[in-house]
Amino acid sequence: MSMHRVPPTPENFSVWFNYAMGASSALKKTIDILIANKRKFDPAINHELYVNYIEPQSDRSTTNGFPEQLHGVISSAKEFLSSAISDNRTQIESLGEVSLQFQTASDPQPIIEKLVEELSNATTRASGLEANFVKASEELDKIGDSLKLAELHSNTDVLTGLANRRSLEAFLRTAQIAAMETGDPLSILMIDIDHFKTFNDSFGHQVGDQVLRLVAKVLQENVRSGDLAARYGGEELMAVLPGASLDKCTDVAERVRRRISEARLTRRATGEEISSITVSIGVAQFRLGESAEALVERCDRALYQAKRSGRNRTVPENVEGVIAA
Repeated sequence: MSMHRVPPTPENFSVWFNYAMGASSALKKTIDILIANKRKFDPAINHELYVNYIEPQSDRSTTNGFPEQLHGVISSAKEFLSSAISDNRTQIESLGEVSLQFQTASDPQPIIEKLVEELSNATTRASGLEANFVKASEELDKIGDSLKLAELHSNTDVLTGLANRRSLEAFLRTAQIAAMETGDPLSILMIDIDHFKTFNDSFGHQVGDQVLRLVAKVLQENVRSGDLAARYGGEELMAVLPGASLDKCTDVAERVRRRISEARLTRRATGEEISSITVSIGVAQFRLGESAEALVERCDRALYQAKRSGRNRTVPENVEGVIAA
C-alpha cells in the first residue's frame, strides 16, 4: 500500500489484505493489471475496488451457497430414504430365513404365524416407505426447478425480459476485467425513451409498458449473443458490448434507434395506432482502469447531449457531431 501510495483506511486495508492473501482471483487480476499499466490508486479507484470485491462478500457468503446447500440436503434425504428401503428389504429377507429355520420345530405353527405377521408388516412398511420416497423425490425435483426459476428471475427484469440492474453490474464488472487483461475494447450504450411520460399520461401505464417492451425487444434483437442487453432503470435501457470499439457500438446504437423509429405500436384495447416511438442514445468506450461508475457517467452525459440536441439521435462520447434522424 505504501509503495503505491494507497491511504491506510479501513476500506483500503481490507482490499489490499484480500489481495495479499489471494482471497479473490478477480481482485488480484484487477489490481495486477492496474499496477502493470501504472494506474494511480486514487480515491475513486480505491472505493470501486472495495465496493466491487470486498463489500458484497458478506452477502454472497450467505446466499451464493444456498443452492449447493439445498442440493446437499436433497442428496442426503434421498440417500436416507434409499438406505431405509434397503434396510427394510434386508429385514424381510432375514425374517424369511428365520422362518425357514424354525420350520423343523415340533410345533412351528406359532412361530410361523409370528413370522408371517412380521413379514407382512415389514412388507407394508417397505411398500409405504418406497411410495413416500417416490413422492419425496418428485417434490425435491420441483423444489430444484423452482430454485432455477428463482435464480433466473433474480437476474431478469420482469417487465422487459432483459437482464436487470444486478445482472448488468456483474456482467460489466467481468467485462472490464477481461478488457484490461486482453486489451480489447469494451463499449456501452444507454437508451432513453423520448417523451416517455407522455405515453403514460396520454394512454395509461399499460401502453407505457408496451412501449418499454417494444424498445427492449428491438435492443435484444440487435446485439450479439455475447453482449448483454439490460434494463438500467425506469425507461432507460443499456447494452454492454465486449470487444466493440466506440465506432462499432455507435453503429449498433444507430441501428437500434432507426428500427425503433420505424416500428409501429397499436393500443391493444382499441387497435388505435400510437404515435411513433423515438429514443435518444449515448455511447461510451471503457478507458483502462476506470470504474464502472465513471464509464456509465460518461455514457449518461452523451445521452443527455442527445436529448438536449433534439432527441431521436445517437451521440458518442466527446463528439461534437451527432447521428440523428
